[in-house]
Amino acid sequence: MSTTSSFGPELRRLRVESGLTLTEFSVALNYDKGHLSKVERGERSASPELARRCDAFLGADGELHRLVTRPETDSDSGTAGPRRWLVGRRAVLSAGTGALIDLGLTLGGQAVSSLSSTVDPLLPSFRMQFDQLRKLGQSTAPRALLPLLETQTRMITGLAADAQPVSRTPALLLASRFAEFTGWMAQEAGDSGAALGWTGEAAELARAGGDPHLGSYALVRRALITMYGGDGASTVALARRAQGSELPPRIRGLAAQREAQGHALIGNEVDCLRSLDKARELLGSDDTRSGAEPVIGTSHVSDPAAMSTGWCLHDLGRPKAAADVLDREYRRLPPHALRTRARYGFRRSLAHAASGEVEHACAIAGDLLGVMPTVPSATVNSDVRRLARELSRFRSSRAVRDLQPALARVLAPAHD
Repeated sequence: MSTTSSFGPELRRLRVESGLTLTEFSVALNYDKGHLSKVERGERSASPELARRCDAFLGADGELHRLVTRPETDSDSGTAGPRRWLVGRRAVLSAGTGALIDLGLTLGGQAVSSLSSTVDPLLPSFRMQFDQLRKLGQSTAPRALLPLLETQTRMITGLAADAQPVSRTPALLLASRFAEFTGWMAQEAGDSGAALGWTGEAAELARAGGDPHLGSYALVRRALITMYGGDGASTVALARRAQGSELPPRIRGLAAQREAQGHALIGNEVDCLRSLDKARELLGSDDTRSGAEPVIGTSHVSDPAAMSTGWCLHDLGRPKAAADVLDREYRRLPPHALRTRARYGFRRSLAHAASGEVEHACAIAGDLLGVMPTVPSATVNSDVRRLARELSRFRSSRAVRDLQPALARVLAPAHD
């Protein structure tokens, strides 16, 4: 018997062993009794969302979810490697090698000065531009920002190649942050291949500038792509590789947070909560927000571990607990962070819909759908699709019927 065809009998066995009637079970899950009956008889297939909810309620430790696991295969969620060297390998290598040469050249005990460079006065300006572009990314379509981000990354890398040693290192490190943010915007635009390419390039630039750690953060970014592809096992494996003891607390904390999200996709609650505790401890001890360098990862979520807890609780089949956490953390998001508010707002709507609070879920989503044309996002759209599937169970609801046209417009293929 295949795993998918064995789901129904296994679900019925667990339900009966728990002493629940089908009516009681349907009320507890906020699912139609007739639909559950057909699932148990093998006449309807179970969605991963239903499997997670059954796992959580029956204490099946992810066994039911494993019977129906089928990772999403959207064309924009692949994990293909970099397709091209986007800045120019020669520029990066010459900049990195130049730093070593300049530091080693001496004449009569005195260091030989490099050619004068314009990098020194420009670096503060580029740093300000980075902060402004990152903020602009919260209220602008990613495809509109990508050309500017790519140009700035190349420009700073080129300047670093001719800079004095004292300026070359900070220039390369800033270029690496531009490249990393460019990768994130590429993913938001739906181009996972370019996202991986720019993230790998960010690691190369950072390494040339003397920072070996950003390469490990690239693993966290790769894990994000596999997570949105529904591949929990790969998400966990990638995130674990970025948690070496020699790494900075923030990278290890973000990696632990991503590992937790992978465990939640698999349905492994114990390991998920353990990873969340680790992320909370590491991110709580992190002091990079007060430093001079740009913050790695989100800069608009005050408590990433808490927000991820709400995210994970939903994937673990506990939507009511997820909604409570996400409601609380959502109120702490800055008003200008439209992209971040859309991301967690739709996840919040999804949790309320899964809890049976359909009208409230529609009200939340209705407010957010209006901003999506301004900040289109391939990753947020994955949750909008999940919300649409969740709400399709409540077609008789007037709130759902009223929301459907706006949902359809957001999910229609983009032509920009």
